[in-house]
Amino acid sequence: MNIAHNPQQTKLPALPERWELLFAAVVSDALDEFGIANQVMEPTIRPLDDDLMLCARARTGVYMEVPYVTEGENPYELEIKLIDDLCPGEVAVFACGGSKRIAPWGGLLSTATKSRGASGCVTDGFVRDIKEIRRLKLPVFAGGIAPLDSKGRGQIMTIDVPVICAGVRVCPGDLVIGDADGLVVIPQQHEAKVLEKAFEKIDDENRSIKELRAGGYLRDVYAKYGVL
Repeated sequence: MNIAHNPQQTKLPALPERWELLFAAVVSDALDEFGIANQVMEPTIRPLDDDLMLCARARTGVYMEVPYVTEGENPYELEIKLIDDLCPGEVAVFACGGSKRIAPWGGLLSTATKSRGASGCVTDGFVRDIKEIRRLKLPVFAGGIAPLDSKGRGQIMTIDVPVICAGVRVCPGDLVIGDADGLVVIPQQHEAKVLEKAFEKIDDENRSIKELRAGGYLRDVYAKYGVL
């Protein structure tokens, strides 16, 4: 079976300043302001730990279903290559095409990712070894939980290319933001304006919360800041 590797040509950009303040809902709203739709992954993609937040640059891989393992071939070759190449601020995004047969992520990949200082995993496939992953406090978002090994069921075909994961096109370097509400992807070409709007909304929302806690009426606060 032929598999391909498209190596990163340049180092991915650093994470934006104040990224710790971002959350999925405000980023989704900011994207809506510019008419950039279809950037929220399907709601079936859920975090293993609702308390963990993800903000990272995408490193991508795409899988296809297979019914066999070619003799003498390592079916994990590109998985290993991508994980060993992860840097801090990067997240593995594994697109499985909605397969119900592939669990590309588990405890060993999580441990290796954590040791590299990288940010976790997003996959529309399944995940296993979830107790171990939760102990690591590594943000992992997946389409389900199953004990299935990908070996003999699915194989990563290429890495660091545009993929469709849970209905969203994700390119290497795109900013992925995830929390208990879900996952949002900001395309790099729109990132600057979307983040500017998102941080503006965060500041206005914080002011709104402060005034509401002080007894202000929602109608007045909304008229003043325009966030809800």
